[in-house]
Amino acid sequence: MAFREAYEAFMSKHRKGRSGEDLRRLDEGHGHAERLFLEQVWWPGFGQFDDLIPEYQVTDFKGGSRFLDFAWVRSPYRICIEIDGYGPHQRDVSRWQYADQIQRQNDLVLDDWIVIRFSYDDVKDRPRLCERTLQQVQGKWFEGYDQKYRLADLERFILHIAIQQEELVPGKVAEELGISERTARKWLKSLVTKGLLVPLSGNHRVRRYKVNKDERLSKYLR
Repeated sequence: MAFREAYEAFMSKHRKGRSGEDLRRLDEGHGHAERLFLEQVWWPGFGQFDDLIPEYQVTDFKGGSRFLDFAWVRSPYRICIEIDGYGPHQRDVSRWQYADQIQRQNDLVLDDWIVIRFSYDDVKDRPRLCERTLQQVQGKWFEGYDQKYRLADLERFILHIAIQQEELVPGKVAEELGISERTARKWLKSLVTKGLLVPLSGNHRVRRYKVNKDERLSKYLR
């Protein structure tokens, strides 16, 4: 998929879920610099917009609303990505506005956000430098976490089935996935070992399973 098509689908998706001030901010706050970042930095580095949210609204410690250029949200981390311009508007920022910007970042850090900032000039003239920074961010915070919660394709398919049904029967799982019952039992046992499924019956040979509702499953299904 080309960038333009993917970008339009990305923005359309986020417009549909917003209204009022949230929608106005998306339409007015997401401008040339933010689109340039997506086109020259994010898209070449990742080829998709998964887990990225434009003009993300947060509440500060005074109860007011603020908007981040982008939020990169992948459990358990939340990363704020800001594109800082340099021009007449930025040069005319008052001392009060400058102090407020600093406090804004402090509030985010205190609320466990990771803050990554790029200058507009780097996005425009040195996009590969920015891309490399994002790759380093991914390696530092996500790779070890992703490895811990990585599932084999068949495990992920079985987990999706388990979420949709009250109980899993090995023979039915085998039939639905086109595998042998022996193979189905092997993967079901693996999911039990990982704490994602719970056996329901059978002392020596489990006949039924269900989802472990105490476990947060979203991190395994990304």
